[in-house]
Amino acid sequence: MLRTEAAPVAPRTGDAPARQPTADATERRRGRRPAGLGRTPAPRDPFLDNAKYLGILLVAAGHAWEPLREGSRAVTALYTLVYAFHMPVFAIISGRLSRHFEATPGQLARLLTGVVVPYVVFETAYSLFTRWSSEDPDRPITLLDPLYLTWYLAALFIWRLTSPAWRLVRHPLPCALTIAALATLTPSLGDDLDLQRVLQFLPYFVLGLTLDDNPRPPRTLAAPLLIAALALSYWAVPHLDYAWFFHNTAATDLGAPAWTGPLMTLATFACSATLAACFLSCVPRGRTWCTPLGTGTLYAYLLHGFLAQTAEHEGWYESPWLHSPTGVAILTLLTTAITTTLCTPPVRHLCQALLETPLRRALTGGESSGSPRWTATDATNSDPR
Repeated sequence: MLRTEAAPVAPRTGDAPARQPTADATERRRGRRPAGLGRTPAPRDPFLDNAKYLGILLVAAGHAWEPLREGSRAVTALYTLVYAFHMPVFAIISGRLSRHFEATPGQLARLLTGVVVPYVVFETAYSLFTRWSSEDPDRPITLLDPLYLTWYLAALFIWRLTSPAWRLVRHPLPCALTIAALATLTPSLGDDLDLQRVLQFLPYFVLGLTLDDNPRPPRTLAAPLLIAALALSYWAVPHLDYAWFFHNTAATDLGAPAWTGPLMTLATFACSATLAACFLSCVPRGRTWCTPLGTGTLYAYLLHGFLAQTAEHEGWYESPWLHSPTGVAILTLLTTAITTTLCTPPVRHLCQALLETPLRRALTGGESSGSPRWTATDATNSDPR
């Protein structure tokens, strides 16, 4: 799943009489952003781009390790640790970058082209692909039941639309935790838009939304806490169902009493938020070689799933050497290389040209100069100011 944008466009020479304030300038003096669609990108925060790149590597690694869990306590411990915080990290960053969302026409357009369009395209693509990979030719195609990775786009769409309302709530985080806890008591929510995940991951989005600054806890505590968490995860393998960190079902669906749902909501939130803070504290603050790759995490997230499903369908995991420590290490390095390639600008530009450019041109009436750059990078990776 892990964004700066939209400084107002400065008036061009000749757009207004000399010494006459433009409407945009008037709006800025009043402390408001201009409501027009035309915006130019502001400098991106390299810290957030670095965090998104490193986060997407963990997402891909988790999917690569998934078929190797059976019979390996060490792999299961790594898998549990990663799943405890990698999607919370993306939800926190998404909340952080939704602080200025006010549902203006330009922001809604970016949300449409950058989230809704990729959701429709990849939900359909994954449904067709799953007919082959799961050997279920009758699997229906529906946009109401997010498949595999696409749930995060549905969640992001809902979260971002609600972000103005959260700024009006006096105690937003306790309120979001209450909603998440109630969701664990409601197995009847069903699969529509994967509302269980939308609601149970909501506190992390709200946490990011309410942060005053980028989360940067002391680095001195990060490494010891992560090592301790890995040791605890190894111990917990036979004692704890890691599915609690998926946040996609009610408590009773996991075979637990209903009353444990709210308790596990608080426990997993405390655990995941702490681990997310440790991870973010290790992320480089300034621009590095991986910073540009952070702008391409959306399509890396959506595309790597096809490779993961193909590997399982083709039986690549049946090779005994993959189930050795050396095999796990080689697979992790290979996954890192492939995911990094999917984050590169050529892949991102190709996907944007195929998916977003046609709709963007339709929304702008075919104009090219002065029209807003509505991209998936804007909608999911940048601050919609």
